Amino acid sequence: MLYDAGVKRADLNQLFDEELRDRRLLQHPFYRRWEAGQLELGELSEYAGQYRHFEAALPGVLDTVARGLEDAGARALVQANLSDELGEPSPHLALFDDFTAAVGGSTSADASPATEALIALYLDWSASDPVGGLAALAAYEVQAPAIASSKADGLRGHYGLSPAGTRFWDVHGVMDERHAAWSLDALASVVQDEDTVRTAARQAADAWWAFLDERELSHTAWAGQPA
Repeated sequence: MLYDAGVKRADLNQLFDEELRDRRLLQHPFYRRWEAGQLELGELSEYAGQYRHFEAALPGVLDTVARGLEDAGARALVQANLSDELGEPSPHLALFDDFTAAVGGSTSADASPATEALIALYLDWSASDPVGGLAALAAYEVQAPAIASSKADGLRGHYGLSPAGTRFWDVHGVMDERHAAWSLDALASVVQDEDTVRTAARQAADAWWAFLDERELSHTAWAGQPA
């Protein structure tokens, strides 16, 4: 389906609802165990070491998408997202490192296969097609506020993390509301071909699901070891 330039946001909301219907990340067993306080601290530390790779790559992805967009309004929205990432209220990678330290994670862990595949997908889409890059970003950002708030609540309630340890997630629980809106607004002003948006959104959703699947498999393998 080809869109008019003034595609309505409602159309995009429906599209993402359809593509994410069976890939809502809060329904993944790993996040369900996080909410219930059933993750071992070692699982949280390993998760932090892997997720950090995505957080470190995100500014470059946003910058590449912004530079690839010809529409000035859409480009400004992505640049605003990037500006937040780099310094509002402070660099988000630094906030994430506070979380990593709080759960005993490593800031120099090697990327796992699923982590590498996730980052490669975002790098590839952002470099080859900024509209697809926006769609891949939106596929996560439309879920991110609820995910971040759930994580922060679980970390406080079940793991006793300090405000510094949960601040990254607390910030994103609020800030990702506007990031998601900005990405969807930018998409609405530039998208012409629904197929590109659907393909990128679904691939991103699958890559995030595989990222969490790998965390679950790691837990299963670890739990099966003799004491």
